[in-house]
Amino acid sequence: MIPAPVRRPRATRVYQALALFVAVVCALLAIHPPDAFAATYTKISGSGSTWSANAIEQWRRNVRQQGMTVNYSAVGSSVGRQQFKNGTSDFGVSEIPYGLTDLGQQDPPPTRKYAYMPIVAGGTSFMYNLKIGGKQVTNLRLSGDVLTKIFTGEITQWNAAEIKADNPKLTLPARRIVPVVRSDGSGTTAQFTLWMSKQYGSLWNDYCRRAGKPTPCGLTSYFPVIPGSGFVAQSSSLGVAGYTKQSQAEGAITYVEYSYAKNAGFPVAKVLNKSGYYVEPTAFSVAVALTKAQINNDPRSANYLTQKLDGVYTYSDRRTYPLSSYSYMIIPTKEEMGFTKAKGKTLSAFNNYFLCEGQQQADRLGYSPLPVNLVEAAMEQVRKIPGAVAEDINIKNCNNPTFSSDGKNLLATKAPYPQACDKKGSDQCATGTGGNKTPTTINGGSSGGSSSGGSSSSGGTSSAGGTGTTGGTGSTGTAGGTAGGTAGSTGGAGGTSGGTVVDPDTGEVLGTDQAAGDTSIVANPVALGSGDALGLRTALMALSAALLIGVVVGPPFVARMMANRSRRKGGAA
Repeated sequence: MIPAPVRRPRATRVYQALALFVAVVCALLAIHPPDAFAATYTKISGSGSTWSANAIEQWRRNVRQQGMTVNYSAVGSSVGRQQFKNGTSDFGVSEIPYGLTDLGQQDPPPTRKYAYMPIVAGGTSFMYNLKIGGKQVTNLRLSGDVLTKIFTGEITQWNAAEIKADNPKLTLPARRIVPVVRSDGSGTTAQFTLWMSKQYGSLWNDYCRRAGKPTPCGLTSYFPVIPGSGFVAQSSSLGVAGYTKQSQAEGAITYVEYSYAKNAGFPVAKVLNKSGYYVEPTAFSVAVALTKAQINNDPRSANYLTQKLDGVYTYSDRRTYPLSSYSYMIIPTKEEMGFTKAKGKTLSAFNNYFLCEGQQQADRLGYSPLPVNLVEAAMEQVRKIPGAVAEDINIKNCNNPTFSSDGKNLLATKAPYPQACDKKGSDQCATGTGGNKTPTTINGGSSGGSSSGGSSSSGGTSSAGGTGTTGGTGSTGTAGGTAGGTAGSTGGAGGTSGGTVVDPDTGEVLGTDQAAGDTSIVANPVALGSGDALGLRTALMALSAALLIGVVVGPPFVARMMANRSRRKGGAA
């Protein structure tokens, strides 16, 4: 006889189905937590600085996991300030405030209510493309007057005597220098020209006169180009960095935020500071320099929290990088021109994120994190945004790498001193800089290892150098905008062609990118989940796993118990 199929008791079948259903639901919730567990945010958009764009791009990707959509268009500081003024963006980002005179033209402030808040620090660097015997030079050194002469057309050959004096161990080629400047309104240009006007005013004013500009020239966000000078003009930080790194652009040098050179895998020039040492713009050297920045601390001033950098340029600490500065976000402080409390909630939450967690990534991205006094002041500015959730603005929740118990900038306190071979003189370190740490073969002398990073809060001898570290190429980014054509050597705004900027996460068209050149210069995104969301996912996944085990183990166990009970009842009868 064929035995009759064993049927599980109805209670067992019900238990099994219910457990399976709950396990599936928990698994789905673990993957897609319900909105009820997270805050809801309204989409916001901003525009402006390319100098700080790599940091902003990273931060906005990180907060997407917390439900925030923050769009940013890196169109340059001048356009960004104008768009905020017109109300076409919710926030702007710039390295220079409103109200300054630029080549004789006044830049009036907006009629809408606004405030400035610092967002990140960094160094304006000099990325270059130079080879000796077919090999990339990575240890170039340049003094301030030489840099100014290069970007004013006074020095035109790489083997000029002044450059040789900065680089005693290099046999420099008789190759023409190609200065690559910004064609658009740029905070980077403003910072560089401000420095030249303060430190080498006669050279800068003479160049402006030859370019047909009013003098004294001072700061300008639009670099004046003299036709026939051999300068190349490109739009945006991506444009100048992308042009400079091309194989056919050997001999080129440009000014750009350190982040772009680092991520492009290209070196930057070490710049001579007032103590007689050549230094590159690392997070450490920028932090040291900016201890001498004067910040407008008058809350009644329209330029509250903006910077004065004269003391940075002349600081005598040998760890200082002289072209160090801050970047600012321009935030609305009133509901007007389309800005609402709902948008303010998103903007303030975004600001809280990058003032704390976001600063931890600054060094890796090629920037320097904000010190505690500026984070505190920035948080007070965030409180002014309509819709800001005041209880979420708390500096005690910050894990910033500059914070210390005594209030000093920890990064500046621990900054390593330069090596002896970085001092101006007959020796020269061989170690690479920026995005290419490969040592350069030099004509005898010191091989110069990388300096150790121990504590150096007091003066003393320079830290011992080990062997030079070998650096890989920079990370490949996901910026929008395809590379455009190259610029002619006549120095006009050379043939840049832009593309449509598309958010790679959503497919949303964000605008037009005018950057030319290679777009592999921005940073790679890093996934940082919300702590609450992570804990919820973990709990739900654990519960679903337990229920799934119950589905497998439970029914046989229950069936065995019920069978034993039936046998006992039968025996008793």
